[in-house]
Amino acid sequence: MSSEFVLPTLSEIEAAATVVYRAFAPTPQYRWALLSERLGADCWVKHENHTPVGAFKIRGGLTFFDALARRGALPREVISATRGNHGQSIGWAARAHGVRCTIVVPRGNSPEKNAAMRALGVALIEHGDDFTAAADHARQLAAERGALRVPSFDRDLVLGVATYWLEFLRALPQLDVAYVPIGLGSGACAAVAAKRALGHAVRLVGVVSRHAPTYALSLAAGRVVEAPVTTRLADGMAVRRADAQALAVLAQGLDHMVQVSDDEVAAAMRAIYTDTHNVAEGAGAAALAAALQERPTLRGRCVGVALTGANVDADAFAETLSKK
Repeated sequence: MSSEFVLPTLSEIEAAATVVYRAFAPTPQYRWALLSERLGADCWVKHENHTPVGAFKIRGGLTFFDALARRGALPREVISATRGNHGQSIGWAARAHGVRCTIVVPRGNSPEKNAAMRALGVALIEHGDDFTAAADHARQLAAERGALRVPSFDRDLVLGVATYWLEFLRALPQLDVAYVPIGLGSGACAAVAAKRALGHAVRLVGVVSRHAPTYALSLAAGRVVEAPVTTRLADGMAVRRADAQALAVLAQGLDHMVQVSDDEVAAAMRAIYTDTHNVAEGAGAAALAAALQERPTLRGRCVGVALTGANVDADAFAETLSKK
């Protein structure tokens, strides 16, 4: 596994926070009484569904483009791939800096996420059957056009995302364990960075979809292992091939890994809506799904769950709520 990734320091994360806060204020974290009853623990939710794009990814886009601007390296065009939230992040930041933005999504991607990206001025291309195929096409397209390819995992992205973990861990020095969903790894690596920067004692638990288990299989094998993606609900975690740099960080920084099924994610989406009246997309509810799976081990503890995004299509959310 690669060991080249250097985790951001506390001073770097604090500097990144000043960039993020030019666009929006820190997001709240609340202890929800009904969720705490359900979990049998003190349950605190970090509301990254309250950012201007409804997900945590915007933080990384802001710091990525700020770094380009400070280096005098803003390109004419950026190209990236996404299932939605990363694309909104890059689209938001690109528009703010006057840079053209093209985003590749897999065929059959969320219509509402696609519409949100287009509203930010993104030129959208549909290609491939999953995120990995879309990302490979974005790489090829960037080379052909001479555009800057924005990866989905990069130190400047992790730096921005770490600001929400800085907020969360500073607000809750008593936090015993925190659950973080893993797509390509920026959120979980950011959690590791903030924990180490603060010297916080929290145990970090990574969460992957049982129907997209590349990170679980790769951590077990000690190398990148591709795995098929069959999740219908957790599109933000629908990654076929783990990132080697992220894998190296997570191998050292996570306490353990939990795999959650689509049915468990759906139940967590319903629980979040019932107990807090917040909307969570599939990946956004995965942290709670994992905590509920491990409920017997959490009794009486202080537990944090990252509600990483709310961008679920209305029809899919209505269908999820209607099932018990």
